[in-house]
Amino acid sequence: MTPQRVTLITLGVADLKRSKAFYSALGWTPTNDEGEVVFYQINGMVLGLFGLGPLAKDQGRPDAKLGTGAVTLAQNFTTDAEVDAAYALALKAGATSLKAPEKVFWGGYSGYYADPDGHVWEVAQNPFWTLNADGSLTLDAE
Repeated sequence: MTPQRVTLITLGVADLKRSKAFYSALGWTPTNDEGEVVFYQINGMVLGLFGLGPLAKDQGRPDAKLGTGAVTLAQNFTTDAEVDAAYALALKAGATSLKAPEKVFWGGYSGYYADPDGHVWEVAQNPFWTLNADGSLTLDAE
């Protein structure tokens, strides 16, 4: 088994009900809902939403003030129009606009929004990458 992998990303959220509603509005369907944590199966890995307090307790640091914004999650698309549609859907669902999609210096097209808890998402089209049919990304080794 390769050590170069991620199997689960967990986002700490202030209001689990609100976050579940946001991701539902994006078209996401929970795979498991454990009450204080919910899991979504995504292309070979899982995204979890976990209440901030219970997450800090689970980490063994119940008094920690967990923050957001230092990590960017990204979804890549095959066209600029798909990027625009994903960005618009996120804003309609309650996301905060950080940067509207635009042509960028590296030759692609991208924009950023924050979910209701401030977790940053990039939506992008990279002309140098080919997406698999299921939307997953596999980079060619150079």
